[in-house]
Amino acid sequence: MVERSRQPWDRGRFFETLTYFEVIPFLGCLQRIFSGQPKPQTHLSEPPKTMDMILVVGATGGVGKRVVNTLLAQNYPVRVLARNPERVRELFSEKVEIFEGDLTIPETLTPKLMENVASVICCSGTKVQPVEGDTPTREKYYQGIKFYLPEVVDVPELVEYEGIKNLIAVVKKYIKPTEQTIFDFTQPTEDLKATWGAVDDVVMGGVSASQIQLIQNRAVFSGNVSVANNGGFASVRTRNFSQALDLSNYEGIELRIQGDGKRYKLIMRGEDKWDGVGYCYSFDTFNNRPQTIRVPFDQLIPIFRAKSVPEKGKFNPNRVYSLQLMHSKFEYDGELNPTFSPGLFALEIESIKAYGNPKTPQFIHISSAGVTRPGRPGLILEEEPPAVRMNEQLGGILTWKLRGEEAIRQSGLLYTIIRPCALTEKTEINSLIFEQGDNIRGQVSRNAIAELCLTIMDSPEACQKTFEVKETEGASNEKEWPTLLNDLKKD
Repeated sequence: MVERSRQPWDRGRFFETLTYFEVIPFLGCLQRIFSGQPKPQTHLSEPPKTMDMILVVGATGGVGKRVVNTLLAQNYPVRVLARNPERVRELFSEKVEIFEGDLTIPETLTPKLMENVASVICCSGTKVQPVEGDTPTREKYYQGIKFYLPEVVDVPELVEYEGIKNLIAVVKKYIKPTEQTIFDFTQPTEDLKATWGAVDDVVMGGVSASQIQLIQNRAVFSGNVSVANNGGFASVRTRNFSQALDLSNYEGIELRIQGDGKRYKLIMRGEDKWDGVGYCYSFDTFNNRPQTIRVPFDQLIPIFRAKSVPEKGKFNPNRVYSLQLMHSKFEYDGELNPTFSPGLFALEIESIKAYGNPKTPQFIHISSAGVTRPGRPGLILEEEPPAVRMNEQLGGILTWKLRGEEAIRQSGLLYTIIRPCALTEKTEINSLIFEQGDNIRGQVSRNAIAELCLTIMDSPEACQKTFEVKETEGASNEKEWPTLLNDLKKD
């Protein structure tokens, strides 16, 4: 179909577009006043991290109860896996959600354990007496060396290895996926007209026209694209969000759509300018068939007025000001859309979300320094703690801890394994030393380990790492922990 090269230009629609998007702020203000519409609220911010449920395993132990208290102090919802619910209630009253179950009995670890859980902090371990403190209960000698040996209550293989495997199985299957809903059109609100508006080729003299409407719990972007007056595109765009979105923890944008067999573009803007650089991604649709389109951030192309500007660099998801959907005869740098034909089009959108594999640990595990030392050639027993000297007599507790670590590394989860040196009751937190290779000896407070767990929860640099940690004398360097974690090697 050939269209006339020139058609009358609608100046009124041109000014309507500019005023809607407040390119002419004064006119936009007058338009709202005379129409009686309030100023739109287009603030779409990331849900607060305090909404994420944290599962703590081993919450009644020395480290575990400190982890729970630290989480509660930061307003995190906490769920506790408990063999003894009454003991949990004694410690935390009604402040935590209790799930009764046992790591060593996989049938008790039902899907409900992981409902809305974003991260797991595992402080479980073989129960010994005393549970808390460093008071010895039995004096022992081994190869002429005097030391104090706590009494082992649990079976290390069941707790440290089989139990960890059971926990991993349910975590992998049911942990909360990482995504952020930006627009959910299945839950319609009155904000659509206040947020989305048409930006068609009328802004360059064309006559194409489009709109976006809520129809049967979907947003329908539809219109008529004309190539008259050298035009050829129609689009809908959000007004600038009142607070830019921070999507830095995600990999891209996911669109749930139903198309018409035509090619469309998603455009994202990392600056609040009307006529600034847009980062574009073209995608094809099937005719009348639901699709999920994933747009990786690293495949967005920087475009300014239909020309690529690679010198602008890769898209930065830290600050997203607006989104745009477009149907156009133009691709980039003078290229044409190979499937384009002028005329009617319609794209149904169910939702727009940020997606991505989580970039922060899903599974934080408290192990122990010394797990690789039993049987190590050249080991000087006099320098080792009792668990290393008497590993076999303690049921192979360190051997099974190491096997549990290996199960975590092979799980496919994003994890951090912390190996604290001898735990103490000190309340203050001094400087921490992180090392790898399982050679350091020393002490570290349970409070420090609890605080470290919270730091790791928000630290991408801690993922896929195993390290030993001890304390030194000196002032707290809590703020430096992410930097220190970043220096460690990945497993």
